[in-house]
Amino acid sequence: MSTEASDPRIHLRVANKKAYVWDVEDIATIRSKHRLCGVFTGTLPHLSQQNLFLGVPMVLLPEEVVLLVENGFAVLIDDPKAHIQPSVAELQRWNSKEKELAQFQLSQLTTALGTSPAVMSEEAIKKRKERELKRQAAAAKAAEAQGALAEADSSIFTPSENAAPPPATETQYTVVIPASSTSFEWYNDSTCLHSSIQSAKEAGIWEYPSNLHERAKCGVFRGLWEQGMYMGGGIKFGGDYLVYPGDPLRYHAHFSATVLESPTFSLTPMEIVAHGRLGTVTKKSHLLCGWDDGKKEVSYLSIEWAGFG
Repeated sequence: MSTEASDPRIHLRVANKKAYVWDVEDIATIRSKHRLCGVFTGTLPHLSQQNLFLGVPMVLLPEEVVLLVENGFAVLIDDPKAHIQPSVAELQRWNSKEKELAQFQLSQLTTALGTSPAVMSEEAIKKRKERELKRQAAAAKAAEAQGALAEADSSIFTPSENAAPPPATETQYTVVIPASSTSFEWYNDSTCLHSSIQSAKEAGIWEYPSNLHERAKCGVFRGLWEQGMYMGGGIKFGGDYLVYPGDPLRYHAHFSATVLESPTFSLTPMEIVAHGRLGTVTKKSHLLCGWDDGKKEVSYLSIEWAGFG
């Protein structure tokens, strides 16, 4: 049995050292209330072959996970350990409930349409054939029109006012079928819940941050977040993060940020020139963020081209 009902904190399911968010309400809370975006990695129904528009689950950056857990907004769940091996009786009981639910949905569909599934299937086939014939007729007319246009002396073609309008598309009706969302009895996350990063590290399910560079990234990420910024991955723009003044769905990034392990971290002149030129070309200022691991503070230095032309 899940403990989400009694625990208001967001549950981050950890598998293979990555934190996933499966609940859409938690995803909305993370973005609107905590100003963290994450990355969607799941496929959408009927669009499983594309990779442009993705859905749940959402994967969080390690820095986002650390910030949520340290601020008490979320807890880490050892997802593989939360799954309990069900007994044969439990599987049989679950299977019978699923069959009852399927029968109930079928009866609701039959009642809503006022016909049997077999008759509906025949009607659907008949309508599909009619639509196919209409499409073939429309395609034949279009081919004839193109041929007449090619043979005409004038390059301007004005359709006749008496031309028949294109066939109207059939409006598809919608039938709402109630379906309950059930939770498995053999999933129990109360015994594998971790409220701190240290506890998750000791359990072996999480290891970030593990060195100075990762601590610097967490510190810089928190520093920018506390100033009201939104962050996203910045690898495409030569930095560690893209820094937005508001939600990335509404604003362009103002900065690309690079994390330095120390405020006195050395950079070559070529690196400084590269950051400046790349930031100018992409209409952004480049932030050099120096992390002081002793004082737990961040210093910022922006680079941009100016005074040309």
